[in-house]
Formats: sequence, structure tokens, C-alpha cells
Amino acid sequence: MKTFAFIDVQNTETTALKVLNFIFDWQKLINYLETRWNCEKIFFYPGIQENDEIRKNLFLNLTSNKSEVIVRAKEYRVYKNQDKVSSVICPNCKIDVVHKVDMGYSWKCNCDVEMTLDVLKNSEADTEVLLFTGDGDFAFLIEEIIKRETKVRIFSSALPVENSGYKRLSKKLKKLTNQEGSPVQLIELQNIKKIIQKAV
Repeated sequence: MKTFAFIDVQNTETTALKVLNFIFDWQKLINYLETRWNCEKIFFYPGIQENDEIRKNLFLNLTSNKSEVIVRAKEYRVYKNQDKVSSVICPNCKIDVVHKVDMGYSWKCNCDVEMTLDVLKNSEADTEVLLFTGDGDFAFLIEEIIKRETKVRIFSSALPVENSGYKRLSKKLKKLTNQEGSPVQLIELQNIKKIIQKAV
């Protein structure tokens, strides 16, 4: 069986930081995927801020003795978050006081199309796909490739974010992994944290 790994870097980094409180060591992840899963190809889909040569080189310099490492980097897009406006009437003078809160900017990099195409190109009856993402947008893709008898393992976290109840693994993906006899299995990142975390 051929095994291929596809890493949604932004989603996986956020899961590690916000849910599991660690930073990924991408080179350690490559080593883990080679030794534990015998991956033939490892695909990375990182977002790179314009002119951020350090992050760009971090991914471009990843190496492997056994696997082919493919990096499909994409520049982040910057967009303005909608400001919050609140209005309060002063109980004494009856004047309407408007307060505006600047919500700043967000960075977004969407590599879903690139990742989807790569997964489809590498999915057959004799293949196993390792998906590093909790994004429910990939549920349809997973449903399609299991029709090809491709085995799927999702690496994410079903643990709730502290004090929010929010989980990184979407309900759609959780449903796929919970179906009896499903060829889709969840591998909790918490269980491999010590192997893949950066030493700080």
C-alpha cells in the first residue's frame, strides 16, 4: 500500500497552538511520517506572508531521505475585520454615545483547491491518505476518495478549546470518523505531540 500525507499547515498549526499548546517541528513530522507510516510523498500547504523569507525557507529547506517532500506555498491575503460599533444612551443627559472598536486585520491563506487536487491525483484502491486538517470543507473530498477504496486517516484534535467549547475537528469530519466500519480514522494530535513538537 502506498501512503501519502497532506498537511493543511494553517489549520494544523492553529490546532497545535490553540488547542494543544505546542509548536510543530515540521522536520520531526517528516521523520515521523517516514518511520511510522512509510510515506512516499509528503505535501505541505503553508501560508507565507509577503517578503517573509524566514518562513518561506523553513518549508523550502525541509528534507527527507525516503519521501518526496512537496511544498505548495501561497501568500497570505490580508483583510480588514468588521469594526464593532456600540451605542449607549447616557441615563443623565440622554445623549447617544457611540463607541467604535477597531477589530484590526486578519491573515488568510486558502490552499484547499491545491490540496484537493493533489489528494485526488494520489487516491486509488491501494493507497492510504493521511490528512492533517480539521476543516469540514474536506468532508466531501473524503467521501469521494473512500469510494475509490482509499483508506483515510485524519490528524487533528477533537478536544475542546479551553473555555469555549469550540473544537478544531469539524462536526462533518467527526461524523465520518464515528460511522461504524468507516474507512476514515481520527488520529488525535495530542497522542503524537511529544514526537512532533518543537523544543522550546
